[in-house]
Amino acid sequence: VRAVQATAPAVVNITSTHVVERQRISPMDQFFGFGPGFDQPRRQKRVSLGSGVIVDGKRGLVLTNAHVIAGGDEVMIHLQDGRQFPAVVKGAEPDFDLAVLEIQGPHDLPAVPLGDSSDLMPGETVIAIGNPFGFNHTVTTGVVSALGRTIRSESGVFTDLVQTDAAINPGNSGGPLLNLEGRLVGINTAVHARGEGIGFAIPIDDVLAMVKDIMTNGYVTNKAYIGITPQTMNAQMAQQFRYDVTQGVFVCSVEEGSAAEKAGLRMGDVITKIDDKTITSYEDLVAAKKSYSAGDTATFTIYREGQTQTVELTFDVQ
Repeated sequence: VRAVQATAPAVVNITSTHVVERQRISPMDQFFGFGPGFDQPRRQKRVSLGSGVIVDGKRGLVLTNAHVIAGGDEVMIHLQDGRQFPAVVKGAEPDFDLAVLEIQGPHDLPAVPLGDSSDLMPGETVIAIGNPFGFNHTVTTGVVSALGRTIRSESGVFTDLVQTDAAINPGNSGGPLLNLEGRLVGINTAVHARGEGIGFAIPIDDVLAMVKDIMTNGYVTNKAYIGITPQTMNAQMAQQFRYDVTQGVFVCSVEEGSAAEKAGLRMGDVITKIDDKTITSYEDLVAAKKSYSAGDTATFTIYREGQTQTVELTFDVQ
């Protein structure tokens, strides 16, 4: 109760409005092909709802998910005390589903203290606050179900997520995941569509590592880059090329001067592992790559000419 009372004023409701113009055709035109109103534009507003959390009250900085504000022409922040202010998007990174907003208004706002997600443990109690289905400041509790989860969605592959059974529903996206001290340990980001009690959050340590980059450049600039054209390996390809491996990532081409070329990767190689991460598909490669930054070095296990070997690759900047 104390944790919620201390942090709830810094949890916000976010509305993102997108104006769409459509052609309007009158009933006369629809039935007879003539009449007034033909081809007149009609403006419609589409409003998406989400949550956010103020992490710097003096600067009015809000963390939320990138998909909450995607495509929005006007973003409004609604506080628990009824006040509302416009906000500008300082930057967004869809690959990590993270966005930073700046409130255009008084900068003496409440803020949630930051925690440390590196010491989260399965079974630890956590609290989620958000605006599911428009029900403002709904509080749910649960436990950390697992750490380091990878999920795949229509938006891409997301890695190193905290899994929780605290109820997270549409509208909770972008809201805080808190520990019992009321400190921010994650940003709620997704719900597993096929199961109840399975939600995910971006660990706050990962968030803070990206926020400075997003604030400065509008996006994460140090994303790791390999420099290959990849394709998921399958049984048909293995039969065609007479390979012994049927899973992994087939290297279709290698960019000149890239990290891949410098490491010695060749067209026709099959990547089966990066460090201790097994690679069975293109999605696995994308997920594994997000664990690294430009300049990091990783061991790539590859299949080449009937043999398994390793190469050391230092990632480029994407």
